[in-house]
Amino acid sequence: MKKIKIKVNGKIKFVNDNNNLFNLINSLKIPIKKVAIELNEEIVDKKKLKKIMLKKNDKVEIVHFIGGG
Repeated sequence: MKKIKIKVNGKIKFVNDNNNLFNLINSLKIPIKKVAIELNEEIVDKKKLKKIMLKKNDKVEIVHFIGGG
């Protein structure tokens, strides 16, 4: 299977072509409910993660929510 190069939180990562954003988040073992996801500088609706296919040179930023006071 062909690999494509993307950036995740500033680090280069190679993923399978024909992969979606949901699979990427799962492979990183990140709890989807506790993060905000940005793709190419736009916030992503979490309901659409399975429909958003990753493309070469996409930039993904994953921001964890941290509780505190």
